[in-house]
Amino acid sequence: MIAVIDYDAGNLKSVEKALQSLGEKVLVTRDRQELFHADKVILPGVGHFGDAMEKLESFGLVDVIKEISQSGKPFLGICLGLQLLFEKSEEAPGVEGLGILKGEILRIPDGRGLKVPHIGWNSLKLQNQGRLFQGLEEEPYVYFVHSYYLKAAEPQIVKAVTEYGVQIDASVEQGNVFACQFHPEKSSRTGLAILKNFAKLEG
Repeated sequence: MIAVIDYDAGNLKSVEKALQSLGEKVLVTRDRQELFHADKVILPGVGHFGDAMEKLESFGLVDVIKEISQSGKPFLGICLGLQLLFEKSEEAPGVEGLGILKGEILRIPDGRGLKVPHIGWNSLKLQNQGRLFQGLEEEPYVYFVHSYYLKAAEPQIVKAVTEYGVQIDASVEQGNVFACQFHPEKSSRTGLAILKNFAKLEG
């Protein structure tokens, strides 16, 4: 069973449908016990960093997420869900992130003829043997929708990068914690392969 955390952040349905298309049992929930009983947990998200942290706090999910991330259970952050795992974001100065991983979220710089938000398909440069990318081609294309990007403090946790005016840390992995800035659930066959790799992980 894969639990998808419901904190009113949008994008839950597409994640749920993508997993169901792979034959996975999926539960969309914010119930503490259901999250702890799941085999794997996903934190999706589209929206504002500060608003999202506020919702996680109000639903009592901050400590739950921290406990799950320390339990050894496979945990995946998607898009805003990746950003929330880190310490802070320029989108919400003064707001603390979950701080499960080290690094900060910065605004994509304007200029160079690139539109912000960054919306569309970009190729990934894979590195450091990320388990989510096993069996994929060397430079897979995935779908992004974001205005802020990750600069991880520890280069070894970065498993994929992309270029959009700056180098973007597009996917990270540390122990049982995984995260993608892009949307695997909207990235066609490549994205489904990434989600399948996550679903196959042992806790």
